[in-house]
Amino acid sequence: MPQMIKRGNELLRICPSTPTKIEYSTNDGRNWILRYSGSFAGSFEDLLDNGKEILATTSKGIFYSTNEGRSWIKRG
Repeated sequence: MPQMIKRGNELLRICPSTPTKIEYSTNDGRNWILRYSGSFAGSFEDLLDNGKEILATTSKGIFYSTNEGRSWIKRG
């Protein structure tokens, strides 16, 4: 799975310098804006867009988001 995904008109990525953060871009990666910052989910490792949600593997397990990465819920 990649560390950056395309979802609608946005790119989402794991912050390269701080893997507990998710950033987004609406201009093809020229500028990045913080979308999520927290330690609840741990350090993000990979992202996957399955159509209805974003899945993430993290240092604390598998998490999902149904609101474009603004919040995360532990799977299982």
